[in-house]
Amino acid sequence: MFFFSSASAAEPAGIAVDKEKKTVTIDAKIAPRKLPNLEQIYPIEVVACFAAPKGEKAHETVVTIEVAPSEVHRALESLGLKPGKPADNQNDKPSEGPELMVYLEFEREGGGIKKVPVSQLLLDIKTGKPLGKAVKFRFTGSEMVVKDPNKPDEKMYGADKSGTLIAVFPVTANCVMQSTMSFKDEKYVKLETDKKQLPKEGTPVKLILEAGK
Repeated sequence: MFFFSSASAAEPAGIAVDKEKKTVTIDAKIAPRKLPNLEQIYPIEVVACFAAPKGEKAHETVVTIEVAPSEVHRALESLGLKPGKPADNQNDKPSEGPELMVYLEFEREGGGIKKVPVSQLLLDIKTGKPLGKAVKFRFTGSEMVVKDPNKPDEKMYGADKSGTLIAVFPVTANCVMQSTMSFKDEKYVKLETDKKQLPKEGTPVKLILEAGK
């Protein structure tokens, strides 16, 4: 697992760290549920990633972001957190790492600010019920991957290549966070966003990661 240098650096645009509240807040936008180059709408598999075409999971995400996932990794480490490990699907081992609450914050239609756990905004398509509080998110950190096939010794932070910040199902190890759901769950649980709660596609929102007190 890759650890970043502890050397201080200015926060990049689109991300804010509050060490007192133990939060990392990221600028995001509600993602389109259908991309123009695809014929169908795919179930949600990730919470946040780069927009298309850079984001590998842009057709399966709740929100899109512009900040590099590695910068979020660095921000979480600045709160004193250490990454664990992504899930090992072949050996049926769950993700490891410190637990974080994940929220979306946005303006209500009638005014005021609404802050909602992401797990309450994801609905099981079969039952119509939200994932709920039983599902947790962990700071796993990302695998390192080869940047250029012609230069196998040069590696980069995998999540920066995939563009995935938070995965609901462990469909990729190239992300910064994964939920406690297993790869087997993905076969049976198909998720959709709760459009009654979320603002319109393209609306700016805040993605808030909160460490345990």
